[in-house]
Amino acid sequence: MDTLRADSPAPTAAFLWRRLKASIVPRAGRAPVVPFDARALALNPGLTWIGHASFYVRQDDRSFLTDPIYSERASPLSFAGPRRLVPPGVPLAALPALDFVLLSHDHYDHTDLGTLRAIAARDVPFVVPTGVGELVEKAGGRAIELGWWESTTMGGLRLHCVPAQHFSGRSLTDRNRRLWAGWVVEGPSRRFYFAGDTGYFPGFSEIGRRLGPIDLAAIPIGAYLPRAMMGRVHMNPEEAVQAARDVGAARAVGMHWGTFDLADEPIDEPPRRFLDEAARQGWGDRAFVMKIGETRGF
Repeated sequence: MDTLRADSPAPTAAFLWRRLKASIVPRAGRAPVVPFDARALALNPGLTWIGHASFYVRQDDRSFLTDPIYSERASPLSFAGPRRLVPPGVPLAALPALDFVLLSHDHYDHTDLGTLRAIAARDVPFVVPTGVGELVEKAGGRAIELGWWESTTMGGLRLHCVPAQHFSGRSLTDRNRRLWAGWVVEGPSRRFYFAGDTGYFPGFSEIGRRLGPIDLAAIPIGAYLPRAMMGRVHMNPEEAVQAARDVGAARAVGMHWGTFDLADEPIDEPPRRFLDEAARQGWGDRAFVMKIGETRGF
């Protein structure tokens, strides 16, 4: 696990003060929202942005979620911490039947116990990195744990756990005790790469070599300032475009922005920079961002 550990420096008092203020009085900006189309959820293959790193994915006649969070705050506290800027793009009760859920790591904006409890009540299995299963079990669910480069099969899809450059922990006592990861979902007709939360690192090229070709990569583009703190664990938008190129993705969608205010960059800056860099590199409409609630085919 230590190979790609990228511990973020301890937050400064000034950074924490800015985050506290933003959680009380929200800053300007948020991801755009459109009403979801229940009929579009049946699109196969299809991708619906619920917000942040949460997607509802239809692929080869199977349905799954990535890093679902439906709570009002990405925090262990109900009264403090990053507040949701926009509602989830699809209500949890409106989601069709799920075949499984993927989790990338244990941070509160990616593993939300309240959401896990609600999904576990539907008897949906979770596929998670090593160590995260205990959180699923705490929420009443069942989990398959995998390490990097391990795989399992769910409903005819091959799920590959792949490296990321990040860190883990939900308290002062469990730092880096659980693994962090991305996922490649391989089916008969499509391969979908969900990068989870990660800094830029050489492993993207290896993922592409081992598990490509990737039809669509969901890449994090937000929470990158200040760079001294965030640079090793969160990509900036330009790095995100390069990561999609490294992994050999045919198309790339930016995520991890506009839902929670987690860092110092202007909330609406990540998609502009991502699309500008993609245009500079000649991606055209193969690189895109979505509105929360929107569904696209891939």
